[in-house]
Amino acid sequence: MTDHSPAAKPYIVAADIGTTSTKTLIIDREGRVKASHSIEYPLFTPTADRAEQDPQQIFQAVVEGIGAVVRELGISAEEVLCVSFSSAMHSLIAVDDQANPLTQCVTWADNRSAVYVEELKRSGLGQQIYSRTGTPIHPMSPLLKLMWFRDNEPDLVKRTYKFIGIKEFVFVQLFDRYIIDHSLASATGLFNLQNLDWDEEALRLAGVTRGQLSELVPTTFHINGLRVEHAAAMGLSTATPFVVGASDGVLANLGVGAIEPGVVAVTIGTSGAVRSVVNKPQTDPEGKLFCYALTENFWVVGGPINNGGIVFRWVRDQIATLETEEARRIGMDPYDYLTELASQVQAGSDGLLFLPLLAGERAPYWNANARGVYFGLSLNHQKKHMIRAALEGVMFSIQAVASSLERLMGPATELRASGGFARSAFWRQMMADMIGTSVTVPDAIESSGVGAALLGLLAMGEIEDLSHAHNWIQVGTAHEVNESDYRIYQQLTSIYTSVYHQLKDQFDAITAFQQQHLLSLKS
Repeated sequence: MTDHSPAAKPYIVAADIGTTSTKTLIIDREGRVKASHSIEYPLFTPTADRAEQDPQQIFQAVVEGIGAVVRELGISAEEVLCVSFSSAMHSLIAVDDQANPLTQCVTWADNRSAVYVEELKRSGLGQQIYSRTGTPIHPMSPLLKLMWFRDNEPDLVKRTYKFIGIKEFVFVQLFDRYIIDHSLASATGLFNLQNLDWDEEALRLAGVTRGQLSELVPTTFHINGLRVEHAAAMGLSTATPFVVGASDGVLANLGVGAIEPGVVAVTIGTSGAVRSVVNKPQTDPEGKLFCYALTENFWVVGGPINNGGIVFRWVRDQIATLETEEARRIGMDPYDYLTELASQVQAGSDGLLFLPLLAGERAPYWNANARGVYFGLSLNHQKKHMIRAALEGVMFSIQAVASSLERLMGPATELRASGGFARSAFWRQMMADMIGTSVTVPDAIESSGVGAALLGLLAMGEIEDLSHAHNWIQVGTAHEVNESDYRIYQQLTSIYTSVYHQLKDQFDAITAFQQQHLLSLKS
């Protein structure tokens, strides 16, 4: 006889729906990753201010990814306790009453609604809505995206049955039910943090009704009744519970065990974020930081940056092309080769600064028009200086968010690093020296997926609270602060900040020129 008791179900499947790929993991009850799989998909940028994806492609990546890890480990459906989800935030899809997409998936990186930022800030409504919803006023926010659709696509709005995010799209395909967890809802700009309900004034501004949005549920909500064809493709049972889960940002904190005051999580992948946990909603009087839900007792305060690993990729592809070819010729990873070159330069890159604002910026500036700048270039600077300055630029961005967080929450006692950059000892040491706080690296690099699995255990009643994270997370050797490098970075931080503020109006001017130039090329 088959044993269906929870103890006989040793595995949790975690699905992490990201901007560039969906990663699926199988994790056992001791927190060990037993299998993993990643499926990439493209980001479409038909114009400079648009960033979209195909929701059907992402849905297929979820189904195929779950099936792939189940087959890789060779487990049966009866051994899976649940499937739990993590997802990127701020996406928006219009669908008809058959759940067919009427638009692409508009991602967090889409800037078409930038014009509404100043409108909301000038009127004072922006700060009021932020203080209730915890989502900074920025084009990433579905609130502003909806305002854009309201004014620019009124016929589409009339034909739309629901406005949903990418995880909602996945769940409606799997279960024919529109649900959104409190965590992703708290990143829409439409969700009242105190009431745990849609905010009436935000809905009015967006031009949508409650009926056009999904049903709000806690992050621990779970559902079964998986459609037969999808269950077969995944190697699961139709009765396998699916936990709705939370956003990738808050789950990254959980996945690295950063769930106490003073322990700050720093994640840098394509983009990046700095986050800390509080036990009740808390917003920033200056409006620079977000506040998103994890559970009713855990709220994550922090700030995201647009330009993380994407800056290093730009350096590799556009500046260091010869060095990249040399690395490949000798069988070395180009990123490792470029990092080695950067390490030959002293902290501060001999007075060369790089503002890494290639994709605009979110925290702490919330300026979609910000642009990249090399500042201080002189004849003595070589390509290795430009490489190091670009990497330091990412850390200056992280440091700016960390400073805002410190003003609100007090000083950090420890930074916990995750994401792709955490694999680099050079970057980790640079972060410790830039911020002036020791950096540790948990063994769980895929922190959002691990966090989703932990939340799955809580949702299924297998653990009493999220402190169980400490049983799962092993923390490696700390990188202590190099005081001489820290003093150099302190000197340069004020210059970096001043350069940004002095160029703020010029960023608007050059962005306007870029947009007009693109239009003239197309006409």
